[in-house]
Amino acid sequence: MDLLSLRYFQAVARHQHISRAAEELRVAQPSVSRTIIRLESELGVPLFDRQGRRIRLNEHGAAFLLRVERSLAELDDAQRELADAAGAGPGRVAVAAETLLLLAGVLAAFRALRPGVRVRLFQAPVDSMRRHLRAAEVDFALASQPLAEPGLCSVELVREEVLLAVPPGHPLSGRERVAVAELAGEEFVSTRLGHWQRALLERLFAREGLTPQVVCEGDEAAATPELISSGLGIGLMPAVARRALGEHSPVSWLRLDAPDCHRTLTLVWRRHAYLSPAALDFRRLAVERFMPEKA
Repeated sequence: MDLLSLRYFQAVARHQHISRAAEELRVAQPSVSRTIIRLESELGVPLFDRQGRRIRLNEHGAAFLLRVERSLAELDDAQRELADAAGAGPGRVAVAAETLLLLAGVLAAFRALRPGVRVRLFQAPVDSMRRHLRAAEVDFALASQPLAEPGLCSVELVREEVLLAVPPGHPLSGRERVAVAELAGEEFVSTRLGHWQRALLERLFAREGLTPQVVCEGDEAAATPELISSGLGIGLMPAVARRALGEHSPVSWLRLDAPDCHRTLTLVWRRHAYLSPAALDFRRLAVERFMPEKA
């Protein structure tokens, strides 16, 4: 068992697909297949279930993946730490976020402070963030929903109310507040499963024993106000969107009578991860940007 075999396994486990893993690794597909077969033979158990050309990580593979990711993450951390100690360039900072728009202000300040540092951004739902963190592919995750699990640390950056947006002329547009139960027959514009807007919508409705009628789902949260204003449906949006749209907002806004109708933005990192001086600066700037009174 060598490091190359483990990295091949990690890529195949991530993609659940030999060809895509080979493309990522920039090697021939047969080489990846042979490496996985050899690794399984060495371990004495199959790591994947195979059906025709399909391949899926099984329970043995899932357990092995957790150990492999932890081991490779430690090695990657050690490599970065030694590179920083040797002064081998300005380094890099990698961040995963559900929406990259929230990072604009922090990135501007960071680039001004450390212009030579390479920044890598990943747009990802919460489950992908966990994988990126475990594999040490990112230093931080900027999450809009809970990302708590053993081995992770976090700091709450901001907590803001989430509002209901409705089209002009909608029967609810003259109201200031509405109960979730009153929305049972409404059609919603939302994001795909896994994103915070959809998770909040499902949670609020589940508490009332209801299921929301989602007629439009996607990854482009910034398009939500225009889609709502066109009459396609209603939707949940953070208070920051109302402030950004200002007087020219194409939608009307209501408050929801629900105790936890809010978004909590947290910055998350691995508990024992090596954070370079550049990464520490990024974390400090994120806190200063979102929590200036506590910086």
